[in-house]
Amino acid sequence: MSLLPESASFEELVQDYFLAMRGSGLMLSALDTELLTSWAEQGVPFEVVARGISRSAERALWDARPGEPVLRSLRACRKQVETEIKKYRERSAGAGTESPRRSARMRSWEEQRHAQLRASLERLAEVEPVLAPRVSQLMESVLHEVPADFAAMEEQQTLVGLLLLRALPYPERRELWRTARGEDPDQQYMSFRARRLARRFRLLAAVRRRLGLMDS
Repeated sequence: MSLLPESASFEELVQDYFLAMRGSGLMLSALDTELLTSWAEQGVPFEVVARGISRSAERALWDARPGEPVLRSLRACRKQVETEIKKYRERSAGAGTESPRRSARMRSWEEQRHAQLRASLERLAEVEPVLAPRVSQLMESVLHEVPADFAAMEEQQTLVGLLLLRALPYPERRELWRTARGEDPDQQYMSFRARRLARRFRLLAAVRRRLGLMDS
């Protein structure tokens, strides 16, 4: 998932991921850097912050005008990121203090997202019966097990989105691709992989919006 080497710092990983989700830009503002430093000092994993950025970016995408950045600043992600940090701490504390039987019943973030995705697809099959065969295929071949971590969860969601896209009529696919091709002058300064991640994010968000699979 990361666009940087494994030796990259927490701050580098978060900045890289945020700029890819934003779809433009070269660096963070002084205020954003201060916020990022405060997250780093809390010692939470990069994946926890990335979840909040991803959810913030998808929600903001619906209100963004063509050509505008999805997120204007890292501070725009603060509420979602700190919600994810709170959930992470609650799960970590619960795992250490609850009884084994209760801990076994606590679902991880990946388990929750996996269950939500399956439920959304079941609703989709009811609303759009023409997609029911593809949904059935996804349930059996892609969603048969819970991803082990955040990166695997993103890969699973990406595969689901792309396979659903392929099941749509060509005119719809073409329009969704066109919607997702929002370009920004600053993208010329981004790495090839960062631009690719930004385009993929926009495309998959457009597919989820078209099919009613937006995050709750």
